[in-house]
Amino acid sequence: MKVWSLIARTLEAQGACALVSVTRAEGSVPREEGARMLVTRDGFHGTIGGGTLEWKALAEAQRLLGKPRQVKLLTQSLGPDLGQCCGGRVTLAIESFELSDLAQAKDLASREAKGPFTLSDRLPGITESFGERRRTVLVFGAGHVGRAIILALAPLPFDVTWVDPRPEAFPGAMPQNVTGFSGDPLQAVAAAPDGALAFILSHSHALDLAIADAALRNKAIAHVGVIGSATKRARFERRLREAGVDQARVAAMICPIGIGGIRSKHPAAVAVSVAAQLITLDEALSASATHGILPARNAG
Repeated sequence: MKVWSLIARTLEAQGACALVSVTRAEGSVPREEGARMLVTRDGFHGTIGGGTLEWKALAEAQRLLGKPRQVKLLTQSLGPDLGQCCGGRVTLAIESFELSDLAQAKDLASREAKGPFTLSDRLPGITESFGERRRTVLVFGAGHVGRAIILALAPLPFDVTWVDPRPEAFPGAMPQNVTGFSGDPLQAVAAAPDGALAFILSHSHALDLAIADAALRNKAIAHVGVIGSATKRARFERRLREAGVDQARVAAMICPIGIGGIRSKHPAAVAVSVAAQLITLDEALSASATHGILPARNAG
């Protein structure tokens, strides 16, 4: 969630809002430090974990709506204070914003749009992180499964490039995090940023193979997945090796795509499986980068 752009838009439309931030999380808690929820006159956006903690935070935030700028710190032990099963302890910062804060919100929204940044002592003694590092996901194919995957990825923190050479295959509207591309799929492969994930499910096995060949040769793409079966994988492996694609990259190709344990072939079920797999791959890559470890390219 781009916090400051949402605050700015809300102030322009309604003149007031309140922000709830998890500033400290100890033990077993529903959300991590930095989780946020924006409360408006009409409802709220985001979550700090649900349950009694969130209802109490909502009530406190609603009491601050429309009042001059102020910050309230609220510390709760989830078990003793709220009767929640989690045994952790959470500190929340609940702050109000009014129209006079719009200029600052716009300035911070501009910084947020450029990427992650930190603020120190905006809230006394607290260093805050804003903005997201969003991984690029390339989805090749706008058929039934492709459409289902796009919908499954819509609420997730990915920047999705949806590729199909048939312009008429795309729906009239797309989720905000999706950019359609109806040109040559190999151009989309060549333009992939470092660390991208490429999942291939086009209308043609021949096109799938051509895209897989190009994607596996592009070392910027961390993982390559292809929809299919064990038989399709065997055929693709043989042809890719014959074409001179690096054997380690071919062996690491993900085919079939999706996590194990889901047997349904319904497009929505496949999409859930693929979305879960993409989250797992993204988290593994991010953890490797955080610890200074170069991930194995395209480990399936």
